[in-house]
Amino acid sequence: MPIDYNYQDPQARIYLQPIAAPSILGLYGFAAATFIVAAHMAHWYGNETSELYLFPFVAIFGGLAQFLAGMWAFRARDGVACAMHGLWGSMWMAYGVLSMLFAFGKIPPPSDRVPEIGYWFIVAAAITWVGAVAAGAENKGFSTTLTFLAAGATTAAIANLTGAEWLMVVTGYLFIIASIAGWYTASALMLSEAYGRPVLSLGRSRRMREMPPVSIGVGEPGVIRGQA
Repeated sequence: MPIDYNYQDPQARIYLQPIAAPSILGLYGFAAATFIVAAHMAHWYGNETSELYLFPFVAIFGGLAQFLAGMWAFRARDGVACAMHGLWGSMWMAYGVLSMLFAFGKIPPPSDRVPEIGYWFIVAAAITWVGAVAAGAENKGFSTTLTFLAAGATTAAIANLTGAEWLMVVTGYLFIIASIAGWYTASALMLSEAYGRPVLSLGRSRRMREMPPVSIGVGEPGVIRGQA
């Protein structure tokens, strides 16, 4: 086969597909659902019928919307947000479904000790603790949110395994703090995007501050990585 010495390699073309920070939606959904459920855990309000009013909003906004944000975070190449929104979006969807089954009498309501749910919180806590450490490499806002969330998942696991009601109240307060931190982080992301400059500090790490706006990805040249 003769060699064509006039052949030239085609020039590489870069197509950027910028997207809004998925964690704006993800963290707002997380913050809203977590705050409402946590306030009920902390005995700020509610009674036996409260689940009837909680589960639709928790399952849709805190669950489905947050889960979708996690999938969009995959496109933003933010592995931490993808994993955390995927995990907690799924958890809140499951909470909504479980509450619906309780409310309509399809399964009996749980007693004080629910080891099945306790083991799920063990899994959630283990993953969220790792996420909190990983988020520290990006910004303090998300890391703080995940730290209190992981602590709450840990106490929730112990409370469900042992039936300690007072520990479930502690869980409620830890989740409330996590929801406030999540609300702040989402607000900082949204205001930064709206104004084109930081308005509220996210506590970005030095590595993130020094990262160029467009960085070379693994096999993905020119793809913007991350959200903050």
